[in-house]
Amino acid sequence: MSEENKSIHEFDFKLICEYYSSIERQGPGSPEVTVKALSFIDNLKKESIIADIGCGTGGQTMVLANHTSGHITGIDLFADFIAIFNANSRKKNLHDRVEGVVGSMDNLAFQKEELDLIWSEGAIYNIGFERGINEWYKFLRTGGFIAVSEASWFTEKRPVEIDRFWKDAYPEIDTISHKVYQMQKAGYIPIATFVLPENCWIEHFYVPQVSAQENFLKKYAGNETAEELVRNQRHEAELYYKFKEYYGYVFYIGKKV
Repeated sequence: MSEENKSIHEFDFKLICEYYSSIERQGPGSPEVTVKALSFIDNLKKESIIADIGCGTGGQTMVLANHTSGHITGIDLFADFIAIFNANSRKKNLHDRVEGVVGSMDNLAFQKEELDLIWSEGAIYNIGFERGINEWYKFLRTGGFIAVSEASWFTEKRPVEIDRFWKDAYPEIDTISHKVYQMQKAGYIPIATFVLPENCWIEHFYVPQVSAQENFLKKYAGNETAEELVRNQRHEAELYYKFKEYYGYVFYIGKKV
């Protein structure tokens, strides 16, 4: 029985990875936003060491690489994502300084004060914002930067429907001011905070999923897990269109002192 459950789990896991592998970004964002966040970071040089934690297939990582000259390590739990990441790195001729490795963000292999920059777009929720910025602090050199995008409330009050959805999906979602407070409390100087524009969600995340979903459902016709996954993604997109004035992703950039 345990072997049966394990095989089912592995199949579902691969199914989910396959779905998200079919789109360039596994979360809201854009090349322009990555470059904007990077513009607030001023300590990078050829010798700099950068970690992109929860890198996915590396959509944002390759943008980082094109605007920096240091070494970048992408870390993700999903081996399928890392395989695509490294293929993209080779394709763009960045493999001499951009490498993806399979690893968990709650058990990073970096040395104390090894990194000049920690980057994480739309992924820190896997460990939790407050835990992540505190645990990763030790890996940064003094004067190093952290830049993460995180789901945040834009208002103090919001409709019950979206409040319940996000508190169930990610109980740590909070207001921008509280996230900035958590960053300062963790020992960072809050350097910049800005809201990701709507096109990061619509043009770069939800719209690309439409054709991907059609292909996915054709390939896995009758597969309940595949159908449920697509239903969930469509529901999430509907909620965003309906309630986008109340929440979104926010970039938080801090400097270690």
